[in-house]
Amino acid sequence: MSSFGIYLIGFLVLVSGLAYAAFLLGAPPVWIGTGAIVLIGFGIITGVGKTRRRDETATSE
Repeated sequence: MSSFGIYLIGFLVLVSGLAYAAFLLGAPPVWIGTGAIVLIGFGIITGVGKTRRRDETATSE
């Protein structure tokens, strides 16, 4: 499995735990869903940034 896949699975587990905790605290479901969507988007953005390969530049000597 790729590094991005592992990162995304871990982030989804984190978001699920936070959503469940918010549910137990009595937060409205609309806000739980909104927060989960925002966090998943943030997770994808950071996951791509951490796991993408850097472009190799040709050095002219």
